[in-house]
Amino acid sequence: MNNIKSKQRVADHGEVFTPKWLVEAMLDLVKGETERIDARFLEPACGSGNFLVRILQRKLAAVELKFGKSAFERRHYALLAVMCTYGIELLEDNIAECRANMLDILADYLKVGESEDLYQAASYVLSQNLVHGDALKMRTYDGRAITFAEWGYLGKGKFQRRDFRLETLALSSSFSAEDSLFAQLGKHEIFTPAKIYPPMTVGELADLAPEATV
Repeated sequence: MNNIKSKQRVADHGEVFTPKWLVEAMLDLVKGETERIDARFLEPACGSGNFLVRILQRKLAAVELKFGKSAFERRHYALLAVMCTYGIELLEDNIAECRANMLDILADYLKVGESEDLYQAASYVLSQNLVHGDALKMRTYDGRAITFAEWGYLGKGKFQRRDFRLETLALSSSFSAEDSLFAQLGKHEIFTPAKIYPPMTVGELADLAPEATV
């Protein structure tokens, strides 16, 4: 497998893709988390999705194991698995490919087509979760502060969204460190969402889907 797209991209951006065997070995170090549907993962240089695709596939295997006998729960928890994967990528073609790869994995698992609400809902979620930007600067490609949606499944087909700025999330580890002045405070006492949305159904999420996830 060729792990570079071009020598120029390596020189300009340090772009080298992680081989599949190494992806598997690294994910096995946190195997339990990769198999937990609502465990959240952020890949700050996600490329075309080598890590995120495998994380999603592991999560979907967990969905099948736990909810395979209920079509309703299977669909909603599969979407939750997508909702709990995040990425940032500097190069526009890579982030577009990553979104498409993730969407293909979900669509193949649920056997849904592009015209179906769940496909469109997932497309919208990926347009929010997979960001075209610079993880080091914590800015999108057009200079806005990177904000991520924290998704939760409330049950009965309803999802909750709360937005947090990446800068705030990055501070979280400092505040929760054992020797921190703020170690005894709950994170809710320090960090508040930038925005909270009303619960949404798959259909309502589908209505927000972009015409093209670029």
